Amino acid sequence: MKVTESRLKGVYLIKPRVFEDPRGFFLETYNRDRYRDHGIDTEFVQDNYARSTRGVLRGMHYQIKHGQAKLVWVPEGEVFDVVVDLRKDSPTFGQWDGYALSSKNRHQLFVPTGFAHGYCVTSKTADFTYKCSDFYYPEDEGGLIWNDPKVGIEWPIEDPILSEKDQNNPPLEKVVLPNSD
Repeated sequence: MKVTESRLKGVYLIKPRVFEDPRGFFLETYNRDRYRDHGIDTEFVQDNYARSTRGVLRGMHYQIKHGQAKLVWVPEGEVFDVVVDLRKDSPTFGQWDGYALSSKNRHQLFVPTGFAHGYCVTSKTADFTYKCSDFYYPEDEGGLIWNDPKVGIEWPIEDPILSEKDQNNPPLEKVVLPNSD
């Protein structure tokens, strides 16, 4: 596998080895020792799976006290995946990075704690799966508004389909910052 660190320290784009032949393909979606060898030494305790249609935007989410590192990928379809650095002492605080993740490129993204995370679906439908380093606590959820002009995320869609919760997330200057330990 090939692992490349983002300009946002701790975020890694992962390109797994894919073995293809006339029968189809095989890839290892996670191997603790291989990831550890690349500096991703995270114990995952929960897996999540979502399916969404074109134009759905989910985000920007994080946990405040129970930070969740995530390993995300798209087994079917395509999304534009975004991370925003919310680590208050980081030189890239408030900056974002985005990645096309799809069933064609089979890339994964490792998102450390201290980041808001979200994605929008750019294919007809997309299946999105991710591992989390801590359990989900609804009362601990934080959010950042998806279109905060100070952050300036360049989404590939104009009128996303959003949950009521995601429509009402605060801008960066009003978010409760997460613990990123």
